[in-house]
Amino acid sequence: MSFKLLGLSEPILKAISKKGYDTPSPIQAKAIPPILDGYDVLASAQTGTGKTAGFTLPMLHILSENPKEKFRPIRALVLTPTRELAAQVYANVKEYSEFLNLRSTVIFGGVNQKPQVSNIRNGVDILVATPGRLLDLVNQGHISLKRIEIFVLDEADRMLDMGFLRDIERVMKLMPDRRQNLMFSATFSKDIKKLAFTILNNPVQVEATPENTAVEAISQKVYRVAKAHKTGLIIKLISDGDWKQVLVFTRTKHGANNLTKKLIGAGITAAAIHGNKSQGARTKALKGFKDGQVRVMVATDIAARGLDIPLLPHVVNFEIPNISEDYVHRIGRTGRAGAKGEAISLVSADETTFLRDIQKLIGEKLPVEIMEGFEPDPNASTTPIKPGQNRQPRNSKPKGSGDKSKSNSSSGSGGRNRNKNKSRSSNNDRRSNSSRS
Repeated sequence: MSFKLLGLSEPILKAISKKGYDTPSPIQAKAIPPILDGYDVLASAQTGTGKTAGFTLPMLHILSENPKEKFRPIRALVLTPTRELAAQVYANVKEYSEFLNLRSTVIFGGVNQKPQVSNIRNGVDILVATPGRLLDLVNQGHISLKRIEIFVLDEADRMLDMGFLRDIERVMKLMPDRRQNLMFSATFSKDIKKLAFTILNNPVQVEATPENTAVEAISQKVYRVAKAHKTGLIIKLISDGDWKQVLVFTRTKHGANNLTKKLIGAGITAAAIHGNKSQGARTKALKGFKDGQVRVMVATDIAARGLDIPLLPHVVNFEIPNISEDYVHRIGRTGRAGAKGEAISLVSADETTFLRDIQKLIGEKLPVEIMEGFEPDPNASTTPIKPGQNRQPRNSKPKGSGDKSKSNSSSGSGGRNRNKNKSRSSNNDRRSNSSRS
C-alpha cells in the first residue's frame, strides 16, 4: 500500500515524498483512514513504529480542508509527557505541513516562556505542549482551548506513569465537548482503558503490533554480574566493541550522573540526560550524541521517553527497570526502521525478580552470559531493593542505639533538638525518594 491510497491531500503527499517515504507503516495504515473519517481512535504502538505521523498526517489533512487565514484560534492540541517528545512531534508537524497554509508551535517548561507566548499571539492552528507549561499559560490568560477541534494524547501510558492524570482532566475541561479525540499508547493497560473511556467516544481501536512484544530486529542479551562490577563491565563492552553510539539506562538521576563521571574518567565521552538537567543542557547533550561527539548517553526512563535517535545500534540497561513494560520502551530505541540493534542488560542478584517479570511479559527467555573477571556475587541477596531502601538519612542512627534515657525524653531543649533532627531525617527521606525518575 502507498500513502496515495490513504486519501491524503497532494501537499501532504509532497511533504511525505520529500522525506523519502512512500509506504505507510502498519500503525499509519491502520490509524489514518478512521481518523480521516472523523472517528475517535485508540491506538497501541511501540516506539519506532511511525506513530507520530500516524496522527500528524490526518490531523493536518483535516485542518487544511477548512483553513483559518485571518484569525487563527488553536484548533488542534497535541499533549505529550516530555519536552523532548514535544519537540519531536513539533518537528514532524513542521515537516509535513511545509506545503500547507497552517501554523504551529510548541510549548514546554524549562525555557523562557516569552518566545512561546509571542508565537501563540501571532496565531497558530496546531499547538504541541507538555501539561505543566500549557496549564501555566492558560492560567496566565495567554491560551484559550475553546476552539479545539482535534485533541491528541500522545504516550498516554507514560502520562499516567508520570502522574499527569489530574492535569489531563483539567485540560479536558478547557476544551469543547464536540471534538475528535486521538489517544496513542504503547500499552492497553486497565488504567489506559479507563482513561480512554473518559476521553474517547465510540473509538476505533487499532494495534500495530501484539501488545508488549519486543522488536524482532533487536538482539537481546543478559550479563549476570556483581553490582560492584557493572561499571567495569560496561566500560569493557564499549571499549572492546569500539561502540560509537550507546544509550544507557539507569533508574535514578544520581545513578546517571555517577555513571557518566566514571565513563568520562575512563576516556569515554558521555553525557547524562534526566529531569534535573536544564532544557539547554538536555538539547546540547542530545545534539552531541546524534552528531557523534558524545559516544554514550546515560538517561533515566522519563528523560529518554520520546527520544528519536535514528539507527541507534546499542542500548544497555545498566540497571534493568522494575516496571516490565519500561524494558520494552527502552530496547525499542534500537532496531528501528528495519535496522539491526543490540540490547544488553547488566543484571545483579537483586534484579533477578525484575528479569523474571520481563521475560514473562515478552514471552521469551533471554540468553545469559557471564564474562570472566566480572562474575556475579554468589553471596548477594536476590531480594529486590525497593526505592530508597538502601539509603539512610544523613546522621541517622540504627534503632536502639545511644542513651535510652535520653531517647525517651521529650521535654526541654534536648527534646526540641531531636524533633528538629527527626524533621530533617524525614525531609532527607523525601528528597531521596524524589531523586528517582
